[in-house]
Amino acid sequence: MASSHIESLKLTTGELAKRLQDFQREYLREKSADTVGTYSRALREFERWFAGQADTFFFSEAGVQSYKDYLETRSLKKASVSTYLTALRQFCQYLVDIGLMDENPARAVKGNPRPEEHSRAVLTEADIRQLLGVLDDTTLLGKRDQAIVHLMLFGGLSEIEVVRANVRDIDHMLDGTFLRVQGKGRAGKDRQAPLDPPVIEKIERYLEARDSVLPEHPLFVSHGHRSNGQRLNTRSVRSRINRYLTAANLKRDRDQDPKVSPHSLTHTAPIIWLNKGMDTKEVQTRMRHGTLDTTRIYEKRKEKLQENPEQGKEIV
Repeated sequence: MASSHIESLKLTTGELAKRLQDFQREYLREKSADTVGTYSRALREFERWFAGQADTFFFSEAGVQSYKDYLETRSLKKASVSTYLTALRQFCQYLVDIGLMDENPARAVKGNPRPEEHSRAVLTEADIRQLLGVLDDTTLLGKRDQAIVHLMLFGGLSEIEVVRANVRDIDHMLDGTFLRVQGKGRAGKDRQAPLDPPVIEKIERYLEARDSVLPEHPLFVSHGHRSNGQRLNTRSVRSRINRYLTAANLKRDRDQDPKVSPHSLTHTAPIIWLNKGMDTKEVQTRMRHGTLDTTRIYEKRKEKLQENPEQGKEIV
């Protein structure tokens, strides 16, 4: 086919489609469904753009840069641009690995820098009191939701980690209790989230109220008439938490930026720990951050909140 030099690698739209199919079949076969979906969407965008550039596009640094320039003309978040470039970078590496190129031209085209702070609002101490105050622990449904809120707010779990958890994933060890979690983009439950006593208590109260709970059962299930016993999905979790946030009057300002959302619970957890004096490295471990730089975003957020009382410095 084409020469092995990256400047001369040129594909037709048909050849690109075949290579993309091969890449997804060979490179993504062991990835999680979420990762496969993300890469598929990102590469479909590249394929659509490529269709209009096929006559002039080469797999070179200049070619990849032109794609990035195109992405930046669209109304995309910086993180989305970086995701699209990451997918293309991995595809280019595949082309290198199968011998079509000597070097990966996308390596030299960097994505956007990591934001200095998260776009999600965090909850103040008053917000947390209001949220916990609207939870009802007298019903099975209420006990379930209370356990979920505590896992996210005081355990740092994300929605996807909550819904993927099974009863058997709770490990009682000599040095504490942990929940084995499978986060977004992970192929298995290869990480542990420490559970503090108040969180464990809420989970145990919920499990005790359920009938015939087995280790292989989902940790959180639906209690509706049609779906009773089925694993919760992220949409259901998000809907329930939004209902409580609304009841607690925490979503009162639709123009508020950043906005309070279910993700706010997860983003509040590390600030709670930092305010209690927990070491940044331990917070990184608890939040399962890939780098300490990610955790330091929360340190900056904590300092900003302490400097500006109007943003709610009284975070527990």
